[in-house]
Amino acid sequence: MSGLRGTSVIFDLDGTLVDSEPNYFEAGRQTLAAYGVPDFTWADHERYVGISTRETVADWKDRYALPATVEELLAATNRRYLELARSATRAYPEMRGFVELLAADGVPMAVASGSSPEAVAAVLTGTGLDAHLRTAVSADEVAHGKPAPDVFLEAARRLGASPADCVVLEDAAPGAAAAHAAGMRCIAVPYVPAQADSPEFATAGLLLRGGQREFTARTAYDWLVESAALS
Repeated sequence: MSGLRGTSVIFDLDGTLVDSEPNYFEAGRQTLAAYGVPDFTWADHERYVGISTRETVADWKDRYALPATVEELLAATNRRYLELARSATRAYPEMRGFVELLAADGVPMAVASGSSPEAVAAVLTGTGLDAHLRTAVSADEVAHGKPAPDVFLEAARRLGASPADCVVLEDAAPGAAAAHAAGMRCIAVPYVPAQADSPEFATAGLLLRGGQREFTARTAYDWLVESAALS
């Protein structure tokens, strides 16, 4: 192994490894339309980037005074999302390349996501990323979603890694906050570049302000090696 011995890497899924936000937007738009909210926009959706589906639909229920229960909204949204995810989810090419670089070095890796376990499995299988990412934790499996650190700490536990030895890749401010709260280093790749100045991203060890347009597997790998040498 190169200079990454002892390092583990934990990936957020949606907006970090894969461009799933368009599918989440469409699933949410369809669900809200079915409950009488016809004008949900992409700008409305952006406020939910980085938080769990359960917390998203709970906010919808209050914000739009929906008659359905949180469980009903969650089930409806997840059902629509899974239909979209199975047919069309794109992995970011440079992220796939980064995963493959790390796999070649034997670096332990996990996914920690706000999506449901079924959605995580569907996306990883559909993109082929499950070949290298066999450990996955859903926010549904822990007490609190991001920005709480629970999902990252559980991923570290399953990898048998100390939080201080883990590096998180995240696209959203709540995820960067969760990584910091977990005591983990963070590579931040903002999904919404206009949010790059969010204070949560200031805690990241490497902030790629241009998001996926700026991210390369080699840049991230080289930073990881340098960071591991200093830690």
